[in-house]
Amino acid sequence: MRHTTFRGGWSAVHGLEIFDRGDAAAVLPWDPDTDEVVLVEQFRAAAIPSAPSPWLLEAVAGSMKPGEHPEDVVRREAMEEAGLTLTELRHVTSFLPSCGAMIEELHVYVAPVDASTAGGVHGLADEHEDMKVHVLPFAQVLAMTEDGRIVAGNTVVAVYWLALHREELRVQWSRRP
Repeated sequence: MRHTTFRGGWSAVHGLEIFDRGDAAAVLPWDPDTDEVVLVEQFRAAAIPSAPSPWLLEAVAGSMKPGEHPEDVVRREAMEEAGLTLTELRHVTSFLPSCGAMIEELHVYVAPVDASTAGGVHGLADEHEDMKVHVLPFAQVLAMTEDGRIVAGNTVVAVYWLALHREELRVQWSRRP
């Protein structure tokens, strides 16, 4: 390929490898009354070379099927991966997680949940999923993100966004009077 350059003119012809993964969506379920976050733990082979462990704590996430809306994806995945039914959603951002080598837009959400209903092991057998649900205090999740124990990009983005907007969302989503 060739492209225009900042100096004017065109670059030399060069090859690139690009992986078209397709788009995905993620949601961080959060209980505004208990200030707890629901995460799933699962094995990620691609994390072996760089993460402390290939067992990662992550937001609920999944790939989009053709024509599927990101909100439909996070609702479907919340049920499949954590047994949660999502009602409201707040769009956090959409970003390109690895635009130097991969075609993928990732849509990130936060959703209010009753964390007391979360738990167990979930996932679809035909997708080889084996996910353990964790309910953790937000302060612990934030600390784990800051010290590198939580490394999944979609989760890092959602946790830091929630850190900035928790009080606003607590007012909107709290079930307590």
